[in-house]
Amino acid sequence: MRNRNSILIISALAVAINIVLGTLVSRMQIPLLFLDALGTIFIAALFGPWYGASVGAITNILAPILSGNPKDIPFFIVNAVIGLVVGFIAKKYKFGTKQAIITGVILAIVAPLIGTPIAVYVYGGLTGSGNDIIFSILRQSGAQVFTAAFIPRVAGNLIDKILSCLIASYLIKRLPKQYIGKENI
Repeated sequence: MRNRNSILIISALAVAINIVLGTLVSRMQIPLLFLDALGTIFIAALFGPWYGASVGAITNILAPILSGNPKDIPFFIVNAVIGLVVGFIAKKYKFGTKQAIITGVILAIVAPLIGTPIAVYVYGGLTGSGNDIIFSILRQSGAQVFTAAFIPRVAGNLIDKILSCLIASYLIKRLPKQYIGKENI
């Protein structure tokens, strides 16, 4: 099943899943959870880093356009890097539970390292999320803008990225063997 057309169709569905889940979780205001990269992680673990990066980039270019907030487009870099990191890890190791947790921890640091400078440049560090409260407290206590914006992002990403990686790993384990490459089994 690993022909190019099938991979592209599944990747398009993953973009839709990222946008739908990200929008739902955001509207429900669930703290420390985004799920806007679950499709990216799934595709990267299943088909490799370049497909994952493409799904991530396309998601974060389309979602801001669809939501009417094009200022968020630069965040496509974060989701593309998530696809690369997961894809390279899954290519080297089986994407089982242990690797999913380790990958989630890595992503919880890498994503904010890339996203924080974007958030600081585009929004001055404030993004309209619950992280803004912690950002404000840290800034009032004397923390630099980057530090105040970075720390709450790591905390939120720990929960989100580990959970997203675990869900992707679980789904991949449940797929029929003809849908996955032998390296992911």
